[in-house]
Amino acid sequence: MRAQVRPFTAFVAAALLGVLPASAAEFRGRVDLLEKGKPSADKTLAVDATVVVFTPTRPLPPPKPVVVDMVTVRKAFQPRILVVPVGSTVRFPNQDPILHNVFSVSGRNSFDLGLLGKGTGSSAVFREAGIARVFCNVHHGMFGYIFVVASPYWARVGADGTFRIPDVPAGAGKLTVWNERSSPTTRELTLPLAAPLTIGIEITMPRIPPHKNKLGKPYSGGGYG
Repeated sequence: MRAQVRPFTAFVAAALLGVLPASAAEFRGRVDLLEKGKPSADKTLAVDATVVVFTPTRPLPPPKPVVVDMVTVRKAFQPRILVVPVGSTVRFPNQDPILHNVFSVSGRNSFDLGLLGKGTGSSAVFREAGIARVFCNVHHGMFGYIFVVASPYWARVGADGTFRIPDVPAGAGKLTVWNERSSPTTRELTLPLAAPLTIGIEITMPRIPPHKNKLGKPYSGGGYG
């Protein structure tokens, strides 16, 4: 049996510097969204829905938890993607005149807020690093993502595909790159680099992530309300 090809391509745009200074520096690069190794022509792709996280190998104090909102409005989550430190609280106010039931079945970040009408809603605490997929048990087409990070060194990729993370300490670490239409991909790196990094990630996911309701069953009526 032939080995499976990982849906990920990455290449470093330059070699590492010969001598690594101890001081922090800006980490810059570019992310390309690919399909079968070529730039994607999918016009529905959002480049700025890509997140880059660098986690140093050397232990660092964890980033301070925050409290932020992911609002349900017009049968959608806004913002659709949040990045929060481990231990953060996300509130889910409902601005629609209809009921929503926000839930996730993502490991230790699982939660079920139950049916809630218009108002301040309820909240959930995110205790584990990783990506929590968020859905509504009433409306199949509602989806959002909460990227829970254990490192303060992260950035969203800009509309032009570039990113910058300031004040990253020199040394070894793990780079994680994720787009809402891809699986998380990782690469071991040692910073600083001699030049910006260029990474290509394969887009394999549909726009609406396949999922079932909070009971693990198909949505009634096709579930596309």
